[in-house]
Amino acid sequence: MSEVPHGVNLNVPTRGAPRPTATMTLTRDGPHGVEVLLGLRSKTMRAFPNYWAFPGGGVSSVDRAAVEALEELAGPEAASIACILREMSEELGLVPKGDGVVSMPVEARLAVVDDKKTWLPLAQRGAFPVERANIRTLSHRITPPFGPVQFDNAFLHLHVGDWAEVPTIDLEPQTEFTEVMWAQPNEILARWKAHEIKVAPPVVTLLMEIERTLERCGRDMNAASQDIASRLPGRRSILFAHGVEVVPIKTATLPPADHTNAYLVGDPEGAFVLVDPAIRMREDMEALATAVERHNGQLEAVVFTHSHSDHLADMSLLREAFDCPIWGSHHTASSVKCDRILNDGDILELGAQRWEVLITPGHHPGHVCLLSEAGLVAGDMLAGIGTILIPPGTGDMNEYLAQLERLQALRPHLVFPSHGPVVAMPNRLIQHYIDHRRGRHQKVLEAVRGGLNRLIDIAKQAYQDTPDAHPGLAVDQTLSHLLALKADGAVVETSDGWTNVVE
Repeated sequence: MSEVPHGVNLNVPTRGAPRPTATMTLTRDGPHGVEVLLGLRSKTMRAFPNYWAFPGGGVSSVDRAAVEALEELAGPEAASIACILREMSEELGLVPKGDGVVSMPVEARLAVVDDKKTWLPLAQRGAFPVERANIRTLSHRITPPFGPVQFDNAFLHLHVGDWAEVPTIDLEPQTEFTEVMWAQPNEILARWKAHEIKVAPPVVTLLMEIERTLERCGRDMNAASQDIASRLPGRRSILFAHGVEVVPIKTATLPPADHTNAYLVGDPEGAFVLVDPAIRMREDMEALATAVERHNGQLEAVVFTHSHSDHLADMSLLREAFDCPIWGSHHTASSVKCDRILNDGDILELGAQRWEVLITPGHHPGHVCLLSEAGLVAGDMLAGIGTILIPPGTGDMNEYLAQLERLQALRPHLVFPSHGPVVAMPNRLIQHYIDHRRGRHQKVLEAVRGGLNRLIDIAKQAYQDTPDAHPGLAVDQTLSHLLALKADGAVVETSDGWTNVVE
């Protein structure tokens, strides 16, 4: 992604109110301590594929109707609790009963999996218990402003007692989870810190809260749950990985994104750098300063991935907040005074973590990525939302494709983009980018071979399969493809326009 090309006017849709969702933190007394249930989300899921997460989903009209029809649901968070009872029955085949849970009758569960609307009439007929007495609300969090849709999630909790009394979970009828695990919070966090598993960011911070509170409460989960519910802690940090915290900054970037991700990268207990703090407003500066002050390590430097305006800061505001060196590539140093020039292959020793500098031009000269076992801080090489533009003036389509192939060969654990949420399955996204760009490359060449020579006509032909593409951006990107084809000797530009080179 990059700043919007000059002269292109894009209408950004207004972000609506957050949509209500609910998740369930199920805990039990395991043989060696309190255990939490997580499910591994299918690789086909749109949100957090191949991540460990809590069961849950969106509050629907079915859940609101259940609140009106079932007096058993009356009370605070009624719609959220109705939602989580329905989701538990579908995803886990479990329903609360007394001080624990029981298996849902198979026929009733299959009916709900097939059509969630059947949950209410089945509940009304007494096909399964409907109990909310032991469910607590631990937290409410609104998802970060990574995209046009945000969610207001209720984190609910139910402790189900001794592990030996908890029914075995049958995943066969449903498709959201491919496996489940019961594990102690500190065990899950240890595996996450070692980059062995991927855990959804809000789950990570809630597990940290649970672990801290268990320590205070003598490892008693009921006492810990009451403690957390009394405080209702909100979101503090957004941890994309161990050593990668994100703070979204409001910027004038390419829709549908309207934020640039600033990252605190490095050892959570040692040295770290601040990547792309693109602050232009005092409010964002203060939010970023709070995150830095909350960090347990020492800020070593500010790193700019490249010099597009939606990545650079108001330097006076930045200097007011942070008195530290600026690092960037040789090209970035032509726009911002850099105290250190970053070169391809440099190793940043950040406490117990090592991050390698990769110079990845194509989107922009001197573009910097950072790579470690945690994953890839990708700047504008990839995006978690929207698309990446290759500016015809400063970009290079051929180089961009070559750098994508280089990144793909490195097989990063995760990708931390400048725009949008963390990318859970990097190689799949990188391959999509490569296929998409090469496919568009071929369409542009075919348009020229078909006799079209005016840029606007070539763009219309090449983008006819994408009617929603903004005409200005389509022309802009078509020119980038033409310049790459020209560099390859496939087309030439004459006074009459673009012409195919006949071999």
